[in-house]
Amino acid sequence: MTDSKKMRPEMFLNFVHNGDDVIVSMANGEPVELLNTLEEHAARFTDVRVHQMHAQRKRAYIENKYPGSLRHVAYFLSGASREAFNDGRCDLVPNHFHDVPRIMWERTNHQLVLVTASPMDEDGYFTFGTNADYVSALIGKAPFFLEVNQQMPTTYGQNRIHVCDIEGYIEVDRPNHTIMPRAPSEKDEQMAAHIAELIPDGATLQVGIGGVPNAMIHFLKEKRDLGIHTEMLTDGIVDLAEAGAVSGGRKTNDPGKVVGTFALGTQRLYDFIHENETVKMMPVDYVNDPKVIGREQMMISINATTEVDFFGQCASETIKGRYYSSTGGQSDFAQGAAFSQFGRGFICLASTTRDEKISRIRPSLTPGSAVTTSKNDVHYIVTEYGAVNLKGKSISERAKLLIGIAHPKFREELTHEAKALSII
Repeated sequence: MTDSKKMRPEMFLNFVHNGDDVIVSMANGEPVELLNTLEEHAARFTDVRVHQMHAQRKRAYIENKYPGSLRHVAYFLSGASREAFNDGRCDLVPNHFHDVPRIMWERTNHQLVLVTASPMDEDGYFTFGTNADYVSALIGKAPFFLEVNQQMPTTYGQNRIHVCDIEGYIEVDRPNHTIMPRAPSEKDEQMAAHIAELIPDGATLQVGIGGVPNAMIHFLKEKRDLGIHTEMLTDGIVDLAEAGAVSGGRKTNDPGKVVGTFALGTQRLYDFIHENETVKMMPVDYVNDPKVIGREQMMISINATTEVDFFGQCASETIKGRYYSSTGGQSDFAQGAAFSQFGRGFICLASTTRDEKISRIRPSLTPGSAVTTSKNDVHYIVTEYGAVNLKGKSISERAKLLIGIAHPKFREELTHEAKALSII
């Protein structure tokens, strides 16, 4: 059985047909050689759509260089797809991250799932290693073809598939993509300090990538019994675990386990998750489900935005009115933290643009902006000048609180604008 499923890269093309939808995993789950092969033979296909969140590498089909043959459908923009989308060369589907498996299943035809996997174990199982994301939720529903990477870590959770349940696989030996943690700025450190004061021992954390989450590590190492339930596992989580801050003992969901839906960082992170039974890689429709998140009694969500208006609306996926990313899991965790009995959701932003010429707290969002976290779901807004709780506050109260954490040189102007709008 094993030998019959092992194939040459071009053999997987026999499982792709005109009009098909191909679903591709994200980050290190992206099967590089299989996608290379698909591009090399693009001319043999008509109207094949490639669905993926956060493409890892620039590709000709993302740039629409095979019109009528291959078309990229994004669910979260990256550096590989951002320009192409804004120029109309690929598509973007709005979504909540937890809902992506259902959208992909219900809105696509004749699905074939392509994903990178770890080497097969003695019982015939592969794991998706650094990933579970949306593809794990499709196990048993759609046909799978694997790119087995000898350097992909083996992980635990609901991201395993048996050799009997795949169409075939190829083998590669390729280093995993790594990213270095971003060095926090002074403003990042200030925001992290404001948040850390509001995180109790025993809380369960969702943290993303960026300067503020990286700065948080310094302030959280002295905490105890923290739990991790987050879409993205990063090097900072390794730091907290090694400092003894993470036990997961007070978690409602998966006590004692570090739960994530994908991991992206340095080789140190990949070594940490390899054959680590305390790490549980789960499908995103579980990890990011607001109902699941809300079962935690002290869920802490930490995310970033680009601008906030007087209502508390957060535009986190557009910059200057143009699309930059997508919703991702921010809304999932904002709602989940709101459901949590003692939960707190934090949205962070520096008070101004880098040149300090524009306030990022505004009377209204920049035209063309997309609202990621709504005024009804927002909880704490954090700048380097403080953290304010908008939950249950009137619009007038919100405006006053937000002006209080704006850059001092803009506070008088913002107050004048709020009065002109009859908000205060």
